Amino acid sequence: MNPLMTIKGTLAVGFILAMAVLFGMSTGAEGLKAAGMVWFHVMAGVVWIGLLYYFNFVQVPGVGAALADTDGPGPAAINKYVAPKALLWFRMSAAVTWLTGLSALATLGGGMQGITDAFTLAPGMAIIGVGAWLGTIMLFNVWVLIWPNQKKILGLDGKKHDADTIAGAKKIALMASRTNTALSIPMLLCMVGFAHGLS
Repeated sequence: MNPLMTIKGTLAVGFILAMAVLFGMSTGAEGLKAAGMVWFHVMAGVVWIGLLYYFNFVQVPGVGAALADTDGPGPAAINKYVAPKALLWFRMSAAVTWLTGLSALATLGGGMQGITDAFTLAPGMAIIGVGAWLGTIMLFNVWVLIWPNQKKILGLDGKKHDADTIAGAKKIALMASRTNTALSIPMLLCMVGFAHGLS
């Protein structure tokens, strides 16, 4: 059976190849641990930011177009089948990205001091610290603004909401999501810049 015929098989092939590279090119246990943590952080971040961009560049305009097309199928399929699953991956990847980011900071800075140095923008950690702060704000937006309001919009909170409440929830969720999209650009610059000598 071709493993690329299923998503689980595809992911398994990718992880096996990544592990082969990681083990084949690492410089001992500590190098393996540090590289593995940063890799896991980046993987989770790709899922998080990829979904953020999907929501902003594809789903929101797509649902808007579906609502405007009175003869079309409407947005029900996206809102019922796609959005809840995408939002689950979105929330979880945000949390995993942030937690693995803390672990990576601790690995970089020799424990809790690395986290403290990053968040206080200490010399040598300032650029990654700005990225960590931006990521923290984005995590807050996901869990405190976007998710509670999306539950209202999609009816996932088990309550009936009037049109004004849903309209308000849409505005808050959209502005928080657009804020995260804007913040993701300098955040990614900080994360990549730290690894390539930007200080």
